[in-house]
Formats: sequence, C-alpha cells, structure tokens
Amino acid sequence: MFSDFAKALGQIHDPRFLRVVALGVGLALALLIGVTVGTFTLIGWLVPATVELPFLGPVGGVDLAASIGSVLVMMGLSVFLMMPVAALFSGLFLESVTDAVEDRHYPTLPPAQPVPLSDSLIDAANLFGLLIFANALALLLYPFVGPLIPVVFWALNGFLLGREYFTLVAMRRLGRQGARALRARHTATIWIAGTLMAAPLSIPVLNLVVPVLGVATFTHLFHRLNRG
Repeated sequence: MFSDFAKALGQIHDPRFLRVVALGVGLALALLIGVTVGTFTLIGWLVPATVELPFLGPVGGVDLAASIGSVLVMMGLSVFLMMPVAALFSGLFLESVTDAVEDRHYPTLPPAQPVPLSDSLIDAANLFGLLIFANALALLLYPFVGPLIPVVFWALNGFLLGREYFTLVAMRRLGRQGARALRARHTATIWIAGTLMAAPLSIPVLNLVVPVLGVATFTHLFHRLNRG
C-alpha cells in the first residue's frame, strides 16, 4: 500500500487533483467562517455584556470572555470535526480524482460506471453522519484510554474511512454488492490503509490535501486487490 500512496503522491500536480484540493480548501474556509460568524452572533444574542454578581456588582466583558472561550472550544473540536468534514468534501469530488488516476495509470480499462450525483451526495452525507456519531461515542471512551487516545482515534476513523472510500471507488467497477464482497475479503488491508490516511487528517493544512491523496491511493489499492 506504500507503493499505492507513492503513485498517488507522484500525481499530486495533476490539474484535476489540484482542482479538488482548491475546492476543498474553499469549502473548508467557507464552513469555518460560517461557523465562527454564527457562533459569535449567537453569543451576542444570548450572552449579556455585563452581569450582576453578588458582592461584586456589575461585571463587564462577559460576552468577550464567552467569545474567546468559544474560539478555544472550536479549535479543540476542529481536530475531531475535520475528519468528517474532509471525508464529506472528498466524497463529493471522488469521481474526478479516480478518473484522473485511471486515465494515467490504467488507460486500457473500459469506462467506469458513473455514480449518480444523488448517490454520491447520499453516500457522502451518510459517511459524514457516521463519522460524527462514531467520534461522539468515542469521546466517552477517551478518558479511559489515556495516552492511547490518538491510536483509538486513528483506528476508529481509519476503519470507517477505509470501509467507505474503498466501497465508493470499487462500486464504479464492480457495483455496490461486488464492492462490498471484495472489501470483505481484504478487511485488514483496507483498515490499515484507512488508518494511515486518518492519522495526517488531524494535522491542520495537511488535512486539506490528504483526502485527495487518500482517494487516489484507494483507487490504486482497489485495482491491485481486484487483480489478486
């Protein structure tokens, strides 16, 4: 699978790769700005500028303190939220990256069966929701695993990302049932590949490029396993 990643990395300059990266960056920034503005607006509506405390009287700057606190909370949550957000964006543009990989490395293949846009939207939304739900449950376990939190985080998200990305790539050639059957025969390999993809997704900036490389890597992985 390292050779699969090396091939994907060697194609990072492909215009279709760069287009998806640019779209991902733009959408991520738009989402970040939207959430930030929405949070500050909500705090402005709900939190008064001053509060009356017993023995101290009026205390000002409460809204500012709440705003600063919300920024710190969002920065912490972004580590967990970037995983599903990146998965959502890359799921929407998966077709373009996969086509670019196959055009360059597998030019003799017949045309793939396009995945309808409605199916892509549903699959991307399902993966987004599944990652949010799974990571929310995992937060309950983190206090008990101590220094193993990163391992649990990467393993959980790696399993989900590998499972879904491999299926999305493979179903273009094998259909949904055929993709699931091939995935079932290579669960461990796909899980490891997904975990290797999940680890750098928790690194700011890098996580905007990794989804594209991940889709390209899973495309190579699919063709290698499908030949075996």
